[in-house]
Order: sequence, then C-alpha cells, then structure tokens
Amino acid sequence: MKPFLSLLAAASMISAGAFVSPASAQAQQPPIKIGIPTSVQLQVGRDTQNAAKMAVEEINAAGGLLGRKLEIVVADETENPEQGIAAIKKLTADDKVDVLVGGYTSGVTLAQLPHISNAKTIYLGVGAASPAITAKVKSDYDNYKYIFRVSPINAAHQARALVDFISGKLKGEMGLNKVAIVGENAKWVQDLVPILKKGAIAGGVEVPMAEFFDTSTSDFSPLFAKVKASGAQYLIVILSHASSDVFVKQWHDAQVPVPIGGIDVKSQDADFFTRVGGKALGETVGLFAIAAPLTPKTMPFWNEFVKRFGTAPVYTGVGAYDAVHVYADAVRRAGSVAPDAVIKELEKTDYVGIAGKIQFDDTHDVKTGPGLQNLLFAQWQKDGARIVVWPKAAATGQMIPPPWMK
Repeated sequence: MKPFLSLLAAASMISAGAFVSPASAQAQQPPIKIGIPTSVQLQVGRDTQNAAKMAVEEINAAGGLLGRKLEIVVADETENPEQGIAAIKKLTADDKVDVLVGGYTSGVTLAQLPHISNAKTIYLGVGAASPAITAKVKSDYDNYKYIFRVSPINAAHQARALVDFISGKLKGEMGLNKVAIVGENAKWVQDLVPILKKGAIAGGVEVPMAEFFDTSTSDFSPLFAKVKASGAQYLIVILSHASSDVFVKQWHDAQVPVPIGGIDVKSQDADFFTRVGGKALGETVGLFAIAAPLTPKTMPFWNEFVKRFGTAPVYTGVGAYDAVHVYADAVRRAGSVAPDAVIKELEKTDYVGIAGKIQFDDTHDVKTGPGLQNLLFAQWQKDGARIVVWPKAAATGQMIPPPWMK
C-alpha cells in the first residue's frame, strides 16, 4: 500500500507542476537586468531613470521578455571619469547586468569604454555626443562591438544641424551675416566647433570669434564684452556642464545686444524658464524632441511622462525609453540575451522611436536625416512657451528678439 501511496503522491506533485501559472513560472526565472549608469544628481539622470522605468513597466505588463521580467539597477557615474568607471564595474561585475543604458558626459563615457569592452556587456548610450565614442567600433570591432549610441545624434551631426540653422534661418531668413561661437571646453564641444565654424564660413557667414571657456566660469561679462566688440549679430553658444542658469541670467541682466541660441543642454529642462526667472526669453535652444507629433509615439510618451513625473522629459529620458524598447526588440528577435546574438539583431534595428526612426550605421552610431532623429530649434517665448522656429517645415511660430532689442 505504501508504494501505491508514494506513486499517487508523486503523480499529484507532477500534476500540480503541470499547472503552474505563467506568472508563477515567470517569477521563478531570474530577471533580465538593465544597468543604468547616469549622473543621478542631474535632471538628465533623473529622466534617464524615470523613462527607463516606464519602458520596463510596459514590457513587464505585456508579459516580460523571453518569459522573464526586466529589472533596473542604477549606479551614479556623476560627471567624473573615475566614478564613471566604478559605476560600470559595479553594474557589470557585482550586479551582473545584461545590458547598460545611460551615459551623459563624453569624457566619462570615453573612459568607460575599455571596461565595457572587458565586461563584454552591451552599452546603449543615451546622453554623450562625441563621435569618438563609437569610432572604435569600426577600427576594433571585436573589442568594441558592444557599444551603440541610441541618442543623441553625435556632435558632428549636431554641428551640421547648427550650420543649417545659421545658413537657413539666420542668414537666409533674417539676413544676418556675422556670427560668434562660444562653447565650454569639453570633449564633445571640441569635436563640434571646428565643423561648425568651417560650415558657417562655407555658407557665406563671417565668424569673427570662436572661443572656448572653462566649465567652472562664473562671470561671463568679459566674454560678452568680446562678443559685442566682435560685431557679431548672433551668438551661438554650446554648453552642457557649465552653468546655463548663470550664463543666461548674466546675458539678460547685461542686456547684451546680441541674441543667443545653440545647444544649451540645461536650457532643455522643462523648468529652465521658471528657474531663471523668465530671463531665457528670446534664447533659442536645440532640442532632440518636443511635445509635437514627430512620430505616432511622441505624444503618448510625452503625456504619460508629464502625468507621472510632473515635468517634460529631457533628451536622455527620450533616449532611455527608446533604448530599452530597442534592446527588447533585439532580444526577442535573437531569442536570447547572449551579447553576440543580440548585437547582430541590434545592427538590423529599424525602430520607430519618440523623436524619429532609429537605425544604426557601421559604427553603431544612430543615423540622422529625413524621418530619422534630428535637431529641432525651439525658442523660449512668453510665459515659458517653447516655439519651434527651425527647421522651417517643423516651425510652429516666428523667432522674436530679446525684449531689450525690440
């Protein structure tokens, strides 16, 4: 009798196992870990985390990925190369993440590359713009094939977009022919400015001044004096790590008789206009996405982000949301999280994202062009409204001068 009871019990256990719910089976699988190395103390870092969380929750709610849940692990890379390297080592060696999504400072990301390569972990950049980040993919594919840039478009592409703004908007529509360029002394700006200056001159615009300033600068009055003395009719400014708040406030308070615009990363923050007491009125800012129907996904994402977090996303948030979905799509096609298999699928990416379609070139850099990701130029106007003024096809209003230049 006892053998019969034992067989009966075993049969019951097998039967019970056969009816384990999908949710229970998924819960028994280890999660797929997404590492987020970012500057957590900055808006770019907070939005990276929040947007990645949104994407992960969407994927998990739809059943996960390969029968497994996704999980986020965050490490603060700050804006310091040593901390950035420590963040990568923590995420890859200690947390054993399957993929890395993040980044912000080009100098930090460049320092991290050998450690990402050694860890053989896929990295989807969503913040740093230096072309040097993906250059090694082509020159040393076996070691650096793990590196991809989902966003933003690289500094060289940004320079060409700025040249188009200068030649098309400033010269073509407004008749301006003399432009000064100033930028912070950072790697991505060093990559950008020579291309920008050369392109502007080739387009028939005089560049009487092109200078770098230290990221720790707190008094911009000497710089503004030089710009004014140069005879420039417009000032292109390029900064991310220096204090945009101080720069814009001092420009406004000194009533510098030269309008400003360009790539001012912290001025992309939704609260920037309020933060500087409305003194950004008239500044034109390069943006990678804005609350407009750029693709069918733009407004649904934008509205949900604002609803959940109380502020519009900056570009790293847009990139992080897309990056998680791009990775998930590649994993589904590969049927595996093995890096080599996923890399092959990532290289075939043709994904409609928030700011445009995402495709990678032979250096694993995100492409730019019609229908892809591009740079929009939006101006801060009355009550903190952001009005797209270039490209012409995307414009939602006219450019206005600073109040003291009317």
